[in-house]
Amino acid sequence: MSNLIAAELIATEIFEVRGKKVMLGKYLAKLYGVETKRLNEQVRRNINRFPADFMFQLTKEEVINLMSQSSSRSQIATLKQGQNIKYLPFVFTQEGVAMLSSVLNSDRAIQVNILIMRAFVRLKEALVSYNKLAAKINELEKKYIGHDEKMRDIFEAIRQLVASPPEKKRRITGFSRT
Repeated sequence: MSNLIAAELIATEIFEVRGKKVMLGKYLAKLYGVETKRLNEQVRRNINRFPADFMFQLTKEEVINLMSQSSSRSQIATLKQGQNIKYLPFVFTQEGVAMLSSVLNSDRAIQVNILIMRAFVRLKEALVSYNKLAAKINELEKKYIGHDEKMRDIFEAIRQLVASPPEKKRRITGFSRT
């Protein structure tokens, strides 16, 4: 159960940047129990393992955008009033996170990677479920466009059938006394 909770917490730290789901290097360093500086050193020493689709550096605009989205702003950039960002943070895609376990060779790195992979999978499953639900709603909407008007016509026809016919005046035949 704790793995499930951990995966759910990790999933809250997955952001979308440039159309990719990513995690901040600073947050990953915290999970791995290393300093961000050490994580970045290992990545730079093994840079050939981290192509652009595994890891990239954020722009200032992306950092500001993430800071406005994130509940843990201090994870992104800790700035004092009037300071600029000294180092732009790295972000890692799912593949980049998997590669980190090979450059951060420790038992903790392996366990953390397992949890992170589960979080990415849960996120993808939720997205697939959402897309399926959205498609089903669109299908139902198309099927029942104009449905209200048709139902009104059907109910009106039923009312006319159920209503008692108007009474006809009968013609009296024969003699009458007046």
